Amino acid sequence: MKNLIKTLGASLLLLAIFTGCSSKDMQVAQNNDALKKPENGNAKILFYRSSTLGYAVQSSIFVIKDNSPKVVGIVGAKKKMVYELNPGKYIFMVLGEASDFMYAEVDANKMYYVNIVPRMGLWKARFSLEPKDANLVSQEALNSYILVEPNQNTIEWYNENYSSILEKYNDYFEKWMSKDISSRPKLYPDFGK
Repeated sequence: MKNLIKTLGASLLLLAIFTGCSSKDMQVAQNNDALKKPENGNAKILFYRSSTLGYAVQSSIFVIKDNSPKVVGIVGAKKKMVYELNPGKYIFMVLGEASDFMYAEVDANKMYYVNIVPRMGLWKARFSLEPKDANLVSQEALNSYILVEPNQNTIEWYNENYSSILEKYNDYFEKWMSKDISSRPKLYPDFGK
């Protein structure tokens, strides 16, 4: 019986690793201008993964629009991605084994930073979004991460998996909203610079 459990566990681990490494990878960014502070009236959020925990599982980032998750991008361990957006209020979702969320309120012409924090799940990694004050972010550490951007594979993965993504949004958003508001992460306007 112990051997059966070990074999099943190993099989599930391999499944998680292989599904985490599927073709939803983004491409290495061709232009580093994305890292420049916005000057066009928009804001930018740099999402990054500083930890190698859950290395084989990628974290998918979405912005919630009209009660529907829209793909922003997919960030692997030691990678970073920039998302440009209009000033205003938003809700972001990160997806792994489960979903987690973050409020964001961003001002024009500011760069913001959000660390994607992995944690252990039952079958594969789960993730949380951790807003960071721009003044406390190590630019030296960020410089060592690979800048990625969405590509056609990202869009195809999103379209093929939309029903599952929406199901996780519906399952976990209600739970997140039931938490005390002080325990829900928020990216504040003054976190940017």
